[in-house]
Amino acid sequence: MSEQTPDTAAGEKSATNPATQRQRASQLAQALRSELQKALIGQTAVIDDVLTALLANGHVLIEGVPGLGKTLLVRALARCFGGGFARIQFTPDLMPSDVTGHAVYDQQAEQFKLRRGPVFTHLLLADEINRAPAKTQAALLEVMQERQVTLEGRALPVPQPFMVLATQNPIEQEGTYPLPEAELDRFMLKLQMGYPEAGEELEMVRQVTRSARADMLEVTPLRPLLQARDVLAMQKIASELPVDEQVLDYAVRIARATRNWPGLLLGAGPRASIALVRGGRARALLRGGEFVLPDDIKQCALAVLRHRVRLSPELDIEGLSVDQVLQQLLDQLPAPRL
Repeated sequence: MSEQTPDTAAGEKSATNPATQRQRASQLAQALRSELQKALIGQTAVIDDVLTALLANGHVLIEGVPGLGKTLLVRALARCFGGGFARIQFTPDLMPSDVTGHAVYDQQAEQFKLRRGPVFTHLLLADEINRAPAKTQAALLEVMQERQVTLEGRALPVPQPFMVLATQNPIEQEGTYPLPEAELDRFMLKLQMGYPEAGEELEMVRQVTRSARADMLEVTPLRPLLQARDVLAMQKIASELPVDEQVLDYAVRIARATRNWPGLLLGAGPRASIALVRGGRARALLRGGEFVLPDDIKQCALAVLRHRVRLSPELDIEGLSVDQVLQQLLDQLPAPRL
């Protein structure tokens, strides 16, 4: 693919037809995927899921043990993305005002001035989000849903596009606070990062030990491919991809099936149906498709559903995982043939 510049990217205002714009947006998304794969070795599926959320204007919760590259992925995305990037390290003593901002009294002007918090950015990394108490976690709720922060009675919009990428460690539970259901539902996708394959880990060790930065992979060689306006244009193109009525019905049937599926104590709400369709559109754009296929919906179903359902205690005792039960559901639910 030829080098994309901000003037020739998906965000340009030209008289090109929708098919050409869609093709350019797809090429830019695929170039971004290739660039991220240079920094994050052996996590192709996770990269695709993060790009799916970016194109669908959603938020992502990334779960995995330390050292798998959760933070690296966000740093790499920020490097390829010309917008703002901020990181909040969640700790038990973090206050809501440390996230959203607060009013400071200016003695010279004899009035209060608003000091904006780190949420006023394009990409926000909420590192180890489950280490902060519920009150601080809740500070993200408004901005994730409404894309605005209310400070001293004033509603302040955050820059667009806006995306929260939160990480949490599933192993170490001491001193952590589980995310409330309402906040979990605001995350479009929940991703699980596993260990790399032997060959991929070998390549990772080879690259890291060449680096001068201790145990970190470098993100500086990555090329900035996108500006904020390009991402907004790509999101608009993705949101306008045609979805057949049968595919729409398939997404709703998947979400509804979780509500009375054997072994699931709690099913997914309507936000899951919406996320499946938005994710399907983003997947279709990422692969260069002209419309959404049932497979596009199915590919993002686990990431959309795994944090929105609860396993029954009986299956939990048997050692079954949520993903295994959801996979059975997806295998047994008939998909439409287009």
